[in-house]
Amino acid sequence: MNRRDLLKLIAASTGMSLIGGGVISAQEPANKTADVNAAFSPADIQKLDEVAETIIPRTDTAGAKDAAVGAFMAVFVADCYTPEQREIFLSALPDIERRSQEGYKKELLQLTPEERHELVVALDKEARASATTDKPHYFTMIKQLTLMGFFTSKIGATEVLAYDEIPGGFEACVPYVKGKPAWATT
Repeated sequence: MNRRDLLKLIAASTGMSLIGGGVISAQEPANKTADVNAAFSPADIQKLDEVAETIIPRTDTAGAKDAAVGAFMAVFVADCYTPEQREIFLSALPDIERRSQEGYKKELLQLTPEERHELVVALDKEARASATTDKPHYFTMIKQLTLMGFFTSKIGATEVLAYDEIPGGFEACVPYVKGKPAWATT
């Protein structure tokens, strides 16, 4: 599976086109006016890592935190999102923190993994319900960037996916063996 196919898969699995994906497909120029350090503090990146880790937790394979997905999100949002998309994304952490305080009487980073999972599931349901609106839900953006950041990272591509750096000859039909990971190439 090449990177473009993976991005299409991510977009399909989250129910919409990849937000900010025009930059990746070179259909529109990147907006390079944002500064990652101005938009995201180290605490923000840590919170993004925790949300991403809830989406792709560490099991017998690496999780989203192992791939530094929070830092990836910060760079992608700063470099690839339009100002409107960036504004939606930047509303995510204050809203998630508010929901954490209201629902659990704790800060996001103090939630147990089970509580974080409940919160993320509720956000996912809300994002799916709002998929018909013109503006994307911030959780859809977080989910897409988590998947893209993880599966295009070295850890995701080499330790979770079956990685073939230099593919061999063309094989038209490769048998699927249940339990083997999908393929990743560059």
